[in-house]
Amino acid sequence: MAGLVVLNPSNNDNYNGKVTWFVILSCMMAAMGGVIFGYDIGISGGVTSMEPFLKEFFPSVYVKMIGDTQVSNYCKFNSELLTSFTSSLYVAGFIASFFASSLTQLFGRKPSILVGGAAFLVGSAIGGGAQDIYMLILGRLLLGVGVGFANQSVPLYLSEMALPKYRGAFNNSFQFSIGVGALMANLINFGTQKIKGGWGWRVSLATAGLPAFILTAGAIALPDTPNSLIQRSNSTNNLLSKAKLLLQRVRGTTDVELEINDLIHASSNSTTTNANQLSRILQRECRPQLVMSIAIPFFQQVTGINVIAFYAPLLFRTIGLGESASLLSSVLTGFVGMGSTFISMLIVDKFGRRALFIFGGGLMFLCQVCIGVVMKIFLRDHGGISKGYAYIVLVLICVYVMGFSLSWGPLGWLVPSEIFQLEIRSVGQSITVAVSFLFTFIIAQTFLEMLCHFKAGIFFFFGGWVLIMTGFVYWFLPETKHIPLEKMDHIWKEHWFWSRIVN
Repeated sequence: MAGLVVLNPSNNDNYNGKVTWFVILSCMMAAMGGVIFGYDIGISGGVTSMEPFLKEFFPSVYVKMIGDTQVSNYCKFNSELLTSFTSSLYVAGFIASFFASSLTQLFGRKPSILVGGAAFLVGSAIGGGAQDIYMLILGRLLLGVGVGFANQSVPLYLSEMALPKYRGAFNNSFQFSIGVGALMANLINFGTQKIKGGWGWRVSLATAGLPAFILTAGAIALPDTPNSLIQRSNSTNNLLSKAKLLLQRVRGTTDVELEINDLIHASSNSTTTNANQLSRILQRECRPQLVMSIAIPFFQQVTGINVIAFYAPLLFRTIGLGESASLLSSVLTGFVGMGSTFISMLIVDKFGRRALFIFGGGLMFLCQVCIGVVMKIFLRDHGGISKGYAYIVLVLICVYVMGFSLSWGPLGWLVPSEIFQLEIRSVGQSITVAVSFLFTFIIAQTFLEMLCHFKAGIFFFFGGWVLIMTGFVYWFLPETKHIPLEKMDHIWKEHWFWSRIVN
């Protein structure tokens, strides 16, 4: 880096500093990116169970739901057009995440958050005012652009602003914000469903603009991260002094020499090793990070959680609950998810990532198997299921959501955001987000068809994946708690398997 004296990185992992209000407020604002994502997940599942919404945009589904007694309970909501409404967002998010990588790399984390909030704001307005299916899908696509940019930049922002020993809690606030957004959506759906005149779904869709407006306005005032400023200081050297002043403010102390030295050293490597991030991450020494950037988001989606999130109201209607009861049940699962994520924030830096992954995986596996058994025995193609068994399924889903929210929910964002060296961090996060969106799209697009054909077996399908991913974490994921981002590459050199590759 021209004009800089680059020292050797420190051997002291305990950087000076404390949790300041400046960091807390900055991260709270950035985490609004999680709120818009969670709101959309919750709102799409709710409105697709509202009869006026189905009657206006998906009349064939509405007819099957209320009047066709020949259709299997598992197939009432099977519609390619209906799944396209839900999944179109993730196609846009998949594409947007790659553009977000370049923006984040060249101009910092803040502009990407700003673009994400603005796109989501416009998409919510179009969705709320939709007059036909084309406007509805256009709004979903813009929401996807917003979520793609926000999901690429916000986890990086949170990880880079936090002290290493508190990074897990700060980054898990992203998943907590997703839970807050989903709960808000479920509560709004429950209220708007009761609006006379059948236009309550418009309120549900348009209200997404509120958190998007807060994120967009707040992003203007957000500082960028010291890591990003130093990374870009090779072309604008005055950014280095700005980064040091910002780091002092972020840490609440003027003694930041050890940390600034490690940041400069990491940035020096990133500008002299390989200018092309994509070719760099494909090299042998980055193989563990590349595998994790693909495997973790893939596994996160095949837990089946987004099936619960997208289609919970439809699933509850499938097992015999009414429209209002289905939406209220989604509110309950929202509370469980948010509360469990908060607990994960408190304990992740104490017990570590691996322990929560394994515990949550075991809990989810048991719940998936039990749900599958109950539905296999008591829910046939025709006729209903008793309210007692329906509520047993509801309780099992709540326990399953608790397991996910303690583990794969928050940690699926935390671990990928903290394992990359600075020179591949932006592209690595983009791969993570893209893989997440790709498989979210595939599962959202195929679930109702799979439910129709697999029936109760769908839960055994996802349960099998949970068992596989838990074994993967046990054997292949090293512990990352308390390790500074700039020294994260050392964990692979000491791992029983990855050391054979990176060394």
